[in-house]
Amino acid sequence: MTHSFAILITALLLGGMTLCSFGFATFLFKVLPAPSAGATLRLAFPWFYLFVVATAAVAAFLWRSHDTMAATVVASVALTTIPVRQLLILAINQATDSDVRLRCKWLHGGSVFVTLSHIALAGWILARIV
Repeated sequence: MTHSFAILITALLLGGMTLCSFGFATFLFKVLPAPSAGATLRLAFPWFYLFVVATAAVAAFLWRSHDTMAATVVASVALTTIPVRQLLILAINQATDSDVRLRCKWLHGGSVFVTLSHIALAGWILARIV
């Protein structure tokens, strides 16, 4: 039973990360003026990263007795999300507020790289099941 829940929680992690990264952000910039969309994302992304940490941690706990590789991978997703949430988004916000565009682009690129890596890892875990 926990194996089924591990699969479902990992699927929730993958789906949530994908929807937020590709759907929610794109949607906001299509329906809101750029300053409003940016301000909304600034409020939303700490919650998004908290979702990733919590969901990945639960998945790691559920995988632990069935698949140590999957448990290790989703635990690494949870652990590597913490500095992104606590440090990187603050640095991005500071760079944005200071209008330091090149720094903001590099920092944002780093957060995108981490999130895309996490999406790929969650997808890989699920693809291994088939």
